[in-house]
Amino acid sequence: MLDIKKIESDFDAIKTSLGNRNVDTSVLTEILDLNKKRKLLTTASETKKADINKLSREIGELKKNKQDAAGPMGQVATLKAEMEKEAAELDAVQLKQTNLLLNIPNLPDSSVPVGKSEEENKEESRWGTPRVFDFTPADHADVGEKLGMLDFEAGAKITGARFVVYKAGIAKLERALINFMLDHQTANGFTEMLTPFIAHERSLLGTGNLPKFEDQLFKLNSEQPWYLIPTSEVTLTNIKRDEVIEEAEFPILYAAYSPCFRSEAGSHGKDVKGLIRMHQFNKVEMVSICSPSQSQEIHQKMIKSACEVLEKLKLPYRALRLCTGDMGFASQNTVDLEVWVPSQNKYREISSISNCGDFQARRANIRFRNKEGKLEFAHTLNGSGLAVGRTVVAILENYQQKDGSVQIPEVLWNYMGGMKEIRK
Repeated sequence: MLDIKKIESDFDAIKTSLGNRNVDTSVLTEILDLNKKRKLLTTASETKKADINKLSREIGELKKNKQDAAGPMGQVATLKAEMEKEAAELDAVQLKQTNLLLNIPNLPDSSVPVGKSEEENKEESRWGTPRVFDFTPADHADVGEKLGMLDFEAGAKITGARFVVYKAGIAKLERALINFMLDHQTANGFTEMLTPFIAHERSLLGTGNLPKFEDQLFKLNSEQPWYLIPTSEVTLTNIKRDEVIEEAEFPILYAAYSPCFRSEAGSHGKDVKGLIRMHQFNKVEMVSICSPSQSQEIHQKMIKSACEVLEKLKLPYRALRLCTGDMGFASQNTVDLEVWVPSQNKYREISSISNCGDFQARRANIRFRNKEGKLEFAHTLNGSGLAVGRTVVAILENYQQKDGSVQIPEVLWNYMGGMKEIRK
């Protein structure tokens, strides 16, 4: 969430930044108008409170001297009634202002390229050379179905569209990838965590998923305001919600496996076949909570760690710096990793690593005590390390053989119990 004081002091700069994010900036004027009203109501309340205190002293003196106090007592009653009315108005103003602030995205870092859409993202690097096939590479869904190990019909039968049942070798591959990715991240200094797969409303407000993206979430039909998590970024970040951390504890580095649940609202007709866009998928997530002075370095560490997973799997990829118009809501600076998908003859997103600055920390009230003993908001970062289902896509396509079998990347052999290929 943006700091209202910053909006007041740097109005023009913030208006420009949010305009670069395709945001209707007229909301900023409304927020400032509400803030002026809030200040006036607060001042009026404080003035009345002072008047009541003064009158109360007068009433005390009058009663002490056995004099009539009806006049000042009537004034106190009038002032209290006015204060009660103004308090209700103040609550309404503060609620409206907060709701508007909760729906405004983070400000992009000055290093982020300005652009309106993904077409203006900047490619920063490439690794690996896409394989040249001596046959026409099949789509991963076809590979998996011909092996008898991806059953989309069973997934639809059990739950509905965009669900799948993994079987045998591909089920084992998914599990092997989760273990491999967790081992890799913990070797890089991340603490392995296993968090709930359900979060309540307050946690999703903290990371910026609510209120703006409620249509992307699966809400449980229960008495509690519970949601299935869209990513373990939500649960990992909220571990430190409403806490004060000593700066010496930084950086905090977490890694966790979780299933992720997304309604994919607005994605009808996109990637309807295969594993690219599912309602439920597995992911290994990285999250860091650190001081502002560390966040750029940690961002690079997380990018490097995700890249290393792809390199160990020998999957060609490229890194993109997202432009202002394509970044996620809570991000101030994002690098996407895209893996090569032969059947589509293009790179597809497999990881998004973002530095959120203090945006989520303000919403979740995550603070730290600096070396001078003063309280500051921490910085939070998150990134996929990696999206497991999309890694399965990349392996099935890049390692497929002419006879329909799939070779297994060497780094996974031990995780697969010595299995070096998947055959029907």
